[in-house]
Amino acid sequence: MIKLFLLISVFIFGASGHKAPLPWGQAGHRAVGYIAQDLLSEKAASEVRRVLKGNSLAEESNWMDNIKSDSDYRFMNPWHYCTIPEGKTYEEAGTPEEGDILWAIEKVVTELKAGGLSPEKEAENLKILIHLVGDLHQPLHAGNGTDRGGNDVKVTWFRENSNLHRVWDSEMIDSRQLNGYELAEFSSNQLSDETIAEWQKSSWLEWANESQDLHPQVYDIGDGNLGYRYMYDHFDSVKLRIAQAGVRLAALLNEIYQ
Repeated sequence: MIKLFLLISVFIFGASGHKAPLPWGQAGHRAVGYIAQDLLSEKAASEVRRVLKGNSLAEESNWMDNIKSDSDYRFMNPWHYCTIPEGKTYEEAGTPEEGDILWAIEKVVTELKAGGLSPEKEAENLKILIHLVGDLHQPLHAGNGTDRGGNDVKVTWFRENSNLHRVWDSEMIDSRQLNGYELAEFSSNQLSDETIAEWQKSSWLEWANESQDLHPQVYDIGDGNLGYRYMYDHFDSVKLRIAQAGVRLAALLNEIYQ
């Protein structure tokens, strides 16, 4: 499936260790970018190169996390997730005033399709879209409103203090010692054309609902001492969501730049 960027990944990959968690971690977002890049139409690939000044989707996939330290972009922090309380639909819960991930995806897709953006604004919107499609497929970025997307669920990961969000963001991936390219290849190497077409039919609200549908297994943590067994039980779900995010990001970009 994945044909490009092997050499790039050697240079840009870095392990996240036990630092503050990033959505899907560096490797997870890059994996989404690699998968999507390989499924772009010729026209979309050309437009992406133009907008990103020659950089790939994988290279720009973590931009939204990297600018969190800039106070000028702090207004984007709520755009990384959505909250759907148990027993409610997203429509019933309503979009918060500051926006959320579903609102932000709708916003940037609409603006990119309309065109007429400055080069800087088009690049920013594209980098936001790359990142947020990945975020929405991490199960705990569609939260239930009770524990900050698993950040308040304290666990140990191989006997070191952690939290459930961090485990799903990066620690399962890092414990396998996978970089973004390897994760992309392992996640997508058996995809069929039929599966790709089926995944690309869905809406971003359905992606959020899929993430929430995984919550029963995500929160099945026993005594909270997590390690090999938890990773064995759930790593296929990590790969599935990475693959779905990449496939669906490609579909969006092919539609925007048709």
